Amino acid sequence: MATLDITQTGRAEAVHRLERNRLLLRRWLQVVIITLFCLVLVGGATRLTDSGLSITEWKPIHGVIPPLSVAEWEEEFQLYQRIPQYTQLNQGMTLDAFKTIFWWEWAHRLLARTIGLVFGLPLLVFWLSGRVERRLRLPLVGLLALGGFQGFVGWWMVSSGLSVRTDVSQYRLATHLTIACLIFSACVWIMRGLTPQRVDAPPTAHSHLAAGGLAFLALFQIYLGALVAGLDAGFSYNTWPLMDGSLIPGDLFLRQPWWINLFENPKTVQFVHRCGAYLLLTLTFVHMIVSIARTPGSTHAKGAMALFGLVCLQACIGIATLLLHVPIELGLLHQGGGLVVLAYAITHWQGFYGEFRRSPAAA
Repeated sequence: MATLDITQTGRAEAVHRLERNRLLLRRWLQVVIITLFCLVLVGGATRLTDSGLSITEWKPIHGVIPPLSVAEWEEEFQLYQRIPQYTQLNQGMTLDAFKTIFWWEWAHRLLARTIGLVFGLPLLVFWLSGRVERRLRLPLVGLLALGGFQGFVGWWMVSSGLSVRTDVSQYRLATHLTIACLIFSACVWIMRGLTPQRVDAPPTAHSHLAAGGLAFLALFQIYLGALVAGLDAGFSYNTWPLMDGSLIPGDLFLRQPWWINLFENPKTVQFVHRCGAYLLLTLTFVHMIVSIARTPGSTHAKGAMALFGLVCLQACIGIATLLLHVPIELGLLHQGGGLVVLAYAITHWQGFYGEFRRSPAAA
């Protein structure tokens, strides 16, 4: 009997230790997610203010320190004056005006460096202190590596606008934002998996697949939005529900080969983004109706309702942003709304799988 009591006490202590470790990891991931959210918004502001090419050199370490003297500011400004964006678009810009766009890009890069520390240092401490469960080690290290690769992708994007173009490549911009959203989504998934939760019976045998599909579509919409931003397509055809005078505008496939229009024709890119929004809205509505009809009052039904509400709100913000010719405030609100929809779609999807299996042995 005494041996049994000792065994039960040991198991209780192990479970308590596991719960405490998971709580610490959740709090850490929450900070990472918030920092990532801010990073993406600052990146959006950098894009909307045409500030992304103001720093023309990649200095991963030295670049943390901004210009501190008039001579250093003049040197940075002279480097900017050599690129096409200045010679073709901003000829005659004053030093004070340059400082404004410089600070946006510097803040974006500083936040990107900060997220590396916010993620990497706590991960190292948690790992060395035995708080990271085996099943999480490879995913978390993979995310750290992907974050490092993202820094390279960011410079690859910026470099596309330094010699021939007056802005960055929409392909590289979309790649950069999509990788950021993948890191963001993975952090949300892991944090949700570390959270105690009730798992109700799914509405259908395929509801988890439907939820996963919605999460993927939310991510794809962000990718399409990046193409729209990269082509400045949101500044044209600022009417709704009609576009260029009709529901389905003409000249969508004017260029050859036809598929290039999906990436380089501003009208086609904006139209596809609109269609993606309609599709996401329709599918979240159907998912909600099925969930309510099959399992009323369940966590899945409530989650489906919340997701549909968020998509509706995001659609309204998108329409207002378009009609008002993309003011920076609404543009950032729309980008932030896309991240919120994505985060909730990931959370809703993970809810079908529940909390990660508990194993008291964390090491």
